[in-house]
Amino acid sequence: MGVLDGRRIVLGVTGGIAAYKAVEVCRRLVDAGAHVAPVMTRGALRFIGSATFDALASEPAQVSLWDEVHPVPHLRLGQGADLIVVCPATARLLADYRNGRSGDLLTATLLATRAPVIVCPAMHTEMWEQAAVQENVAVLADRGVTVVGPGHGRLAGGDVGAGRLAEPVEILAAVDLLLGGDGTGAGSGGGDMAGLDVLVTAGGTREPIGPVRYIGNRSSGKQGHALAMEAAARGARVCCITTQPERAPNRLGIEVIAVETAAEMATAVCANAPTADIVLMAAAVADFRPVEVSAGKLKKADGLPQIRLEATTDILTELGRNRVSGQVLVGFAAETDDLRQNAASKLSSKGVDMIVANDVSAPGVGFGHDTNAVLLLDADGGVVEIPLADKRQIAGAVLDAALHRRGLCGGED
Repeated sequence: MGVLDGRRIVLGVTGGIAAYKAVEVCRRLVDAGAHVAPVMTRGALRFIGSATFDALASEPAQVSLWDEVHPVPHLRLGQGADLIVVCPATARLLADYRNGRSGDLLTATLLATRAPVIVCPAMHTEMWEQAAVQENVAVLADRGVTVVGPGHGRLAGGDVGAGRLAEPVEILAAVDLLLGGDGTGAGSGGGDMAGLDVLVTAGGTREPIGPVRYIGNRSSGKQGHALAMEAAARGARVCCITTQPERAPNRLGIEVIAVETAAEMATAVCANAPTADIVLMAAAVADFRPVEVSAGKLKKADGLPQIRLEATTDILTELGRNRVSGQVLVGFAAETDDLRQNAASKLSSKGVDMIVANDVSAPGVGFGHDTNAVLLLDADGGVVEIPLADKRQIAGAVLDAALHRRGLCGGED
C-alpha cells in the first residue's frame, strides 16, 4: 500500500500557460492511488478544458461556488482534504491567498482547510522577481505553505529565465514527502535518479585579504544550482554546497550548506563526498589565498600592500585520489582558450570520470549568464559538444552523462 492510497488531494489549477502540466500531475496522483478533486479557476478554463480533468481525476472538476449539489462546496473540499496542491499558482492566486481574499471556489477552499498546502508558482521572470510577489511567497512559506519551484528555463514567448513551473516529478516528490513518504514515490516513478545521493558544489569562493577585501571570481553559482534542481527533480537526494546560499534552490530534497572560502568548501566536500553516488564539482574554487589576513582594513595611505599567496587545497584532486568505489566524479573547467586541450589535460591530471568545460569568453556562456555551452569529455575518450542552451537544460545533459557512466541509463554503451 502506497503513501497516497486513499488520500484526498484537491488539485487547484489557475489561469497560466503552464496549466497543461497539471494534467500530468493529476494523472500521476491518481495512478498512485490518490482521490483527486480538481478545482479550476475561470482563468484556467481559458487554457485547458474541464473535460480533461473530468476524464482523468477521481471526480468532476469544480469551478464555481454555485454549481455543485453540495451547499457549501469549499467546506466539503477544504475540510475533507489531506492535501491541497495549486499547480500552477499565478501571481494573483499567491496575492489572494496571502491576504485571505476569497473570490472564487479555489481561494475559498484554501481558506477553509487545515490540510497542508503546496503552491507551485509559474509566471514570467519579471513578474516572479517583483518585490510584492517575493514578499507574498515569503509570507506564505513562513505560514507553513510548501513552495515548489519555480524552476529556471524556457518560458512562454521564447524568454529564458526564472519562473518556469516545476516539473511534475518534482511536484510529486513534494507531495510524497508531505504525506509521509521519502520523496521518491507519489507516482513519480521515483525519477531516473531515485535513491541516489548527489553532491553539487556551486559559486565562487572568497579568500579574505582583510575584513573588507577579498580575492574572488565571477562565478554566480547558477550552473551548480541548476544541477542541484535537476537532480532533485529526477528523484535524487541532493547536498548543495554553495557560496551563494541566498540564490540556492529552496525545495524539498535539497540540503544547502553555505561556505565562503576554499578551506570551508574542502571541509564540507570531504565530509559529504564519501556517501555520494555522484559528485559534481561545479564551484569555482580559488587556487590561491593570502598567507596572512589583515586584522584591519588596508588603507591607501599606508602604501601598496605586499600580499603573499599560498596554494589552496586541490579538492578535485583529493577526491580523485580517495574516491569511493562506484562513485562518479565530475569536474568543471572554465577556460578562455584551447578549450578541448585544457579540458583533456584536467581530465587526465585530476583522475575524474568526466570534465564539463566551457569557454567563458564566448557570448552568453558562463559566469552570470542564464545560458551555457559546454564540452563533455569522459575518461574513455568520449567527447560531446552541447550548444548554447539554458543552464537547466545543460544540467540535464550533464546528469544524463553521469548516469551513463554509472550504467543506469537505458542507452547503449
